[in-house]
Amino acid sequence: MKAVRTVIIGIVLFVSFIPLSAVSATVPAPARPGFQVPILLYHRFGPAVTDSMTVTDKVFESQLSYLRANGYRVIPLRRVVDCYLGKAPAPPPNSVVIVVDDGHRSVYIHMQRLVRKYNVPVTLFIYPSAISNSSYAMSWQQLRELKKGGLFDIQSHTYWHPNFGKEKKKLRPEEYERFVDVQFRKSKGKLEKELGGPVDMLAWPFGLPPDRYLVEKAERYGYKVGFTIVRHSFSPADTPMLLPRFLVVNADQGKRFARILEGNHEGSGYVQATSGGKRYRKPMERSSKI
Repeated sequence: MKAVRTVIIGIVLFVSFIPLSAVSATVPAPARPGFQVPILLYHRFGPAVTDSMTVTDKVFESQLSYLRANGYRVIPLRRVVDCYLGKAPAPPPNSVVIVVDDGHRSVYIHMQRLVRKYNVPVTLFIYPSAISNSSYAMSWQQLRELKKGGLFDIQSHTYWHPNFGKEKKKLRPEEYERFVDVQFRKSKGKLEKELGGPVDMLAWPFGLPPDRYLVEKAERYGYKVGFTIVRHSFSPADTPMLLPRFLVVNADQGKRFARILEGNHEGSGYVQATSGGKRYRKPMERSSKI
């Protein structure tokens, strides 16, 4: 297990412009009703901003209040995924999804109170190696309590949140294959054993779009969809293993938050960068620890 994680996403240069055909899922997409649903991605919460990924309790509550006051409906991620997979009708207009990556203890300490106050469903993407092991992470008992309350679903963020690209460069092909198998198999198995219920949704570590090899491996282990941090609203046009999410940070307040809900891909979560004389947007760097 890695208690210290590498800086996110410096290697993702044109994340919003990767051809979807380059990483298409192997299963043909079913016919789907139309929808446009922003997925709001959080990481950590607290009374004050301690790093670039922390959203304060005050700001998070203001966002939930804005959703309620402006006719938005927070629905479970499973609801819109079932629609996408042709298993359910289209979600209601103005639907929004809330998800959280990593399993930071602030979800239990800070976020949970507001989730219950506003009665909104949340999906947590967890990497099990940290749970009940690392000081920054929740315990299995806390996750069980959250799930038992009925508002939290728990899905996979791989086993210990690796950077697959870096591991591929370090390992021999047969070692890398075993490594990938462990990340998908152990995460799904551990989560299902400890918490029950199906684990068939995956958030890619660091939000990095996968290559075809990783997509095929994930599908082989029973994952039906995978999520990146490509910034646009989730729609039937998206590719199953490259589904989008909006990374939300503390600066996403007022008009900035409204623009996210309108599907505007600009805003916080991205910074301007230059490569080869060309400018592009890349996701902001994250703290080395969750």
